[in-house]
Formats: sequence, structure tokens, C-alpha cells
Amino acid sequence: MKYFPYRIAGEETITRVPETAADLDEFRRWVERKARAGEMVGFDTETTGLDTFSPTYRLRTVQLGDTHQAWVICVELGPTFEEAARWALLTLPRLVAHNAPFDLLVVDRHLGVPLATLAPKVTDSKIIAHLFDSRPRHEGGYGLKLKELCARDVDPSAPDTQEDLTAVFRSIGETKATGWRKISIQHPTYLQYAGLDAILVSRWLPIGLDRLRKVGVRQALVDFEHRVMYVCALMERRGMLVDQDYVRGLVDRLEEEAKLHAAKAAQYGVTSVNAPKQVADALVGMGERLTEKTDSGNLKVDKEILQSLADVDRDWQRIGARTPNPLADAVLRSKRAGKWAKSYGVPMRDGLDADGRIHAKIGSLMARTARMSISAPPFQQLPSGDWIIRRALLADVGHRIFSVDYSAVEMRVLAALADEKTMKRAIDEGRDLHDFTAELIWGPNFTKAHRKLGKGVGFGKVYGGGARTLSRQTGAPFNEVQAAVAAYDRVYPGIKRYANRIQREARANGYVVITPTGRRVPLDRDRVYAATNYAVQSTARDVLCQALLNMHDRGLTEHLLLPIHDEALGCAPEDIAEDVAREIGEAMSMPFFGVPLDTDPEVGGRSWGSLYMKLPNGKYDEELRAREDEWYARMALAA
Repeated sequence: MKYFPYRIAGEETITRVPETAADLDEFRRWVERKARAGEMVGFDTETTGLDTFSPTYRLRTVQLGDTHQAWVICVELGPTFEEAARWALLTLPRLVAHNAPFDLLVVDRHLGVPLATLAPKVTDSKIIAHLFDSRPRHEGGYGLKLKELCARDVDPSAPDTQEDLTAVFRSIGETKATGWRKISIQHPTYLQYAGLDAILVSRWLPIGLDRLRKVGVRQALVDFEHRVMYVCALMERRGMLVDQDYVRGLVDRLEEEAKLHAAKAAQYGVTSVNAPKQVADALVGMGERLTEKTDSGNLKVDKEILQSLADVDRDWQRIGARTPNPLADAVLRSKRAGKWAKSYGVPMRDGLDADGRIHAKIGSLMARTARMSISAPPFQQLPSGDWIIRRALLADVGHRIFSVDYSAVEMRVLAALADEKTMKRAIDEGRDLHDFTAELIWGPNFTKAHRKLGKGVGFGKVYGGGARTLSRQTGAPFNEVQAAVAAYDRVYPGIKRYANRIQREARANGYVVITPTGRRVPLDRDRVYAATNYAVQSTARDVLCQALLNMHDRGLTEHLLLPIHDEALGCAPEDIAEDVAREIGEAMSMPFFGVPLDTDPEVGGRSWGSLYMKLPNGKYDEELRAREDEWYARMALAA
């Protein structure tokens, strides 16, 4: 047995590393004592990296511990150690892990401990931290990482063993990314680091739970988040099939496109499209007037400003407000192609499991408002009308892709929270909200430009963004946007009243918005005006999460692939795809404070991109859908 003592908060702790059968027997006796007492036990893993589903991925150690001791089981050493770790995880009744989905999926895939068995027994301390303060430390929050939480609450003087481990990686010629795979499993710093997390998480959890009780966060919300975590882990484990031939060609095309537009930018003196100062200087030299500056005092040329100069909106459609600047257009297109190749194409080409599936990481509880995120690749960031990337993702053989999303869910949530009666009446009558808004402000002869502006003002209430930003996005003059905002407040007075009320309540709560589910969303003191969009975005997220639980309770999780904003993406066998999509739509539909949250199920062909094969009238063409490859080839040539 190896022993590694470590002082935490002035108390001696010990990490034990079994080396023999007798050592493992001692470990088993410890597990049995903990199981009989029903105690909470810390749980962690060490692996070769983050790509859990890669064919070359390995689980190296499993750690279990309490407030004073930890056991590091080196499963990499063989079946005897693997079986001991597996038996312990199945035997212990209560576990706590920080960022539990990672460890749950690791032991499910690489140790044979079923996700369905282990997840109900695990408390995720990161969920507890997020429910108290959802901001990371760099945004002024209490902290979300285990080490920083423990530095504040457990032992401020404890050294960061992560730094020690990184130094060891460098000493063996590896980086922070590659060292996890290459470091010897017998290295003392590695083993001590492994055991420490199990002890620290055991010490921090009761502190975090007590803090939630003191601020009034209900246990029901804690339980809700853990159930959502489990459903998202199931989707991540399933993954999606990738059309590998298509992806290889896609990466080549995107990289070539990035070079092509970079060459156009070079004609205007920009040698790197990722050098903001070069871009700004060249634009000023072309006669463009740039007025906004970054925090460091440089001229700002972010995506929104470049889109305004290129005369395109967020969906890359022409605004028609000015002559497009060719440099801004070239920079935007080069950066987009390069980003798509790096963020989507390369991961889908090189990051597949042995069955050709990509397992994007689904963060069920992320961002300040708790909005979910998808990374590696970041599919949630795809433009709403894109088919190029989505074409690469396929339903299972013999299945069809479907998508079920909410109809204007953020605006409906806003109407419900604000009890805005005029907007609620329009929803009850089945009116198009953006047409309805434009008619209220500009009369029955409103134009498409009016509709776009009114829609932008409404989304500004949901997502934030002032009149100047909206002016850039729509091409409308600034004074016209200001007038539209004022008119919007007149026709929907309930929303303005709600904004004033929720800001008053947030100040009274210590600059924290409390949502209908009891979630605490912290506000920055200089951005109290964001209270409305924080409340709406957070509540809309909780609506989708409740829908995921409704689907799970109906036995529909096996059909789900990804949660995308207000949409559930899935696939089902061809002969029942329409029925499954309809049933998922029913599970998602619900009333919310008297406002119906309706859904719009759509069934496509084999690829996710097939859902974007629309005719000019907005309908789908079944004949084209049956010939997806031909359709996409034609579209690629046109592009």
C-alpha cells in the first residue's frame, strides 16, 4: 500500500493506493463500512484526456474518499483493480462528484458501471455551486471550479496540486493536454492529486448545501437539475452518426474558402483577418467611420460591426441599408469558413468513436442564466438557416431525423411573466406576433422593414442589446429605432411595468433575479436593466428542461439526439418517425401562466440538413428529400 499524507485545514488526511490483493481487501472493508452507514463518499476519475469516446481513450484511476481519507484504485493495472472499483461504485449508496456527467460517462463506457444505475446515487457539487451563484470567478461570482470553491470554504492556504502536476508534465516533456496520458501511474504527485479531489469534494458539499438552504433554494430545484443532467448524459452517450466522406470534403472546401477570402482581404493591406488593428486601419483608410472602442482603447471591429459594414444581418441576408464594404465582407467570410473548419469540420473528421459517431458534450447547466450549451463541436452556435454543417450529421440507418421546437417561446414566456394582456390576446388568437406588433405600431400597411424592426425590438427585450446595436442589425436609422422602442413600450405597457418591477425586486434581493422555478440569477450592479432578459432566458431554458423530463417519463429519450436552444432534435425508424415527432411535440407543449407553449414538429430525411431543404413557399419537398445528396451537391455548386 502506498500512503500520501496531506494537511487540509490543519487536519491530517491520507490517500491510500492499493498495490496487492490484501490492500484491496482493506479497501473493500472501508467501502462496506461506508455503505452500511449510508455515508456520502467523494468520487472522481483520472483519465487520458477529455475525449471520452475516442477509440484510444483510457480510464486510469478511480478515486473514492471521505473528509479525511481517499483511496486511489489504479484500474489501469488490470482486471483485479477494475473489478474492485466497479464493485465499490455499485455498492456505495451515495456519491458526490464535481462535474459528475464526465465521470459518470467515463465509468459507464470504460468500467461497465451503468449510467442508469450510478446517476441516481450521485450528487453533482458543481450543480450545487451553480445554483448558489452561477457566475464564474472572473465575472465576480463565488466560483464554480472545485479548487477555487475549496480555497474559499475549506482551506485558503492549501497549495494547488494542479500547478504541481502541470510542472511534472513539463518535466517529462509533455503539455497540460498530453500529460494525463503520458505520466506514470506510479508518480507520487499524480496519485496525491487524484486522491485529493475525493477528499475536497466530500468536505465542500455540506458547505454548499448549507449555503443553498440559507438563501432559500428549494430541494425540488436541486432534484430537477440532477434529472436534467441525467437525460443530457444519455443523449451525449448516444452521439450522432457522421457522414465521414462528406466531412472530409467539407473540411477541404472550408479551408480553401478561408484562404480565398483572406487573399481578398490582403488586397486591402490586411495580412491576417484575425488582426483587429490591421482590419480597423484598413477600413478607416477606405473611408469607413469607426466610433466604438474596445476596453483597451482600440477601434472595435467585432462581428456585429463588420456585418453592418458588409450590409448583412446575423443570418447573412442582405439588409439593403448601404453598399457592402468588400473588405468587411472578405474578413467575415474568411473567419467564418476558418471557424467552421476548425470548430465543426475537424472534430467531426477526427473526433469520432469506433462506430463513426460524434459525442458532443452537452452542458445541462451552463452560463449565468443556466442556459444549456453544446461543445466539441458547438452545435448550438450554428446559424439558424445553415445546412452545410448539419448535412454531415445523420440519423441511424433506417431512421429519419426530426426536430420539434417551440413557437416563439421567449416572446410567449415574456408575455406570461409580464402578464402583458395585449400580447397574450394575440397569442390566444393564433396571430403571428411580429406581424401583430408591426400592425400595432405602424398600422395595417406596415412593411417588411417595419416587421423586422419590431421583431428586433421584441428580441431586444429578451436578449438584451440597445438601440444602437439594433440599428446596426436592421440597417434602420438610430432615431427610427429609438422611436420604435418607445412605440413598443406604448403598445405593450405590461412589459415595461414588468421590467421596472423585476429590477426593483432584484435590487432588494441583493442584485439577484429570482425566476418562477426559484432559480437565482445574479445581476451586475451596472447592468440591472438586464433583469428582464435574464429572467426570460432562464425561464425559457427551464421550460425546455421540463419538456426533456416529460419526454423521459414517456419513454421517448431513446429517440433524442440533442437539445438545441428551444428545440429537441432526434431520430426514429422511418415507419414511426412522424408519430414519434408528434408525441414529442405533445410532451413539450404545456401552458405557462395561462400562455400556451405550442410546438412545431418537423420530420426530415436521413441528415439533419434535410430539415433545411425548403421550397420558396416554405414547404418541404419529399422528392428532393429522398435525393438529399443530389440536392446538397446542387446547393454547394450554387454557393
